Amino acid sequence: MRVLVTGASGFLGSHVTEQLVQKGHSVVALVRRSSSTKFLSSLRGVELAYGAIEDAESVRRAVVDAPGVDAIVHSAGLVKARDEAEFFRVNVGGTRNMLDAAKAARPTTMKRFVFVSSLAAVGPSHDGRPVAADARPAPVTRYGRSKLEAERLVLAEKDALPVVVLRPPMIYGPRDQESFAFFQSVARRFLPMLGDGKNTLSVIYASDAAAACIRALESDVPSGRAYFIDDGRVYVWRDMLADVEAAIGARAFVRVGVPFPLVRGAALASEGMSRLTGKPVMLTRDKLNELAASHWVCDSAEARRELGWEPQVSWAEGTRRAVAWYREHGWL
Repeated sequence: MRVLVTGASGFLGSHVTEQLVQKGHSVVALVRRSSSTKFLSSLRGVELAYGAIEDAESVRRAVVDAPGVDAIVHSAGLVKARDEAEFFRVNVGGTRNMLDAAKAARPTTMKRFVFVSSLAAVGPSHDGRPVAADARPAPVTRYGRSKLEAERLVLAEKDALPVVVLRPPMIYGPRDQESFAFFQSVARRFLPMLGDGKNTLSVIYASDAAAACIRALESDVPSGRAYFIDDGRVYVWRDMLADVEAAIGARAFVRVGVPFPLVRGAALASEGMSRLTGKPVMLTRDKLNELAASHWVCDSAEARRELGWEPQVSWAEGTRRAVAWYREHGWL
């Protein structure tokens, strides 16, 4: 297949692109001119298309004018923004542009449109049990609301395009700058815990998330299906941090829970810095709505059964691999 990948120069998109070319597919990578394409340039069978998902004309050039694009993995999007309008402009508006271009290009021969959403679009578990695939969405952040609205756009096209939605929880692994902050904090001998650290999470290693995207491309499942993807386990945060300590080979000196009011103060300061610099930040008062939830857990049983996909990497193994990559590339 000839697959267009959005966000190909980013974290998950780069892993999707890498696995696609390893499987013999060709890739059209939609990337911004300001993005680093060093890694993509090291892969055979990757053609760069310069643009951005929120720029409808550049999307059209990449999808409609490019010869023979028969599938799309749409993994691009903002995980941090200056306000809700920016989240919606990119995550929702960009998805609308991708869908319009896909329909204009080859609506009868497009093999699959895979949209990478998020567990955040559905929201946290309120009782500690994994969120059900048919749970009523209740996002608690601006990011989650933007991903939910983008999902609705995608699923509304299920009769016009063969669409599949994937909802991962936290993705981590090589080349990720967001989850790297946890590894960096532990390397500096500080354990970042809210309260007693007994909150629970589902996670997925980057290569497993990428493999799920490709199985969604290749599998003959009905259009309009939405799947959670995770590594099949539920983790307790303080135990996860202990695994990071083991991977780094050092124990943190500071091992106390951070009071929530202190985190709120840090979020206010972070927002102030964002206003001064004009750059988005991850820690905001809106983000606290996510941090305040005790359980971000999901169940990928349907994805494993229907897509024929199976995650390979547990958190303990994934942290070892991530730390090895961070050290090899001078991040730690």
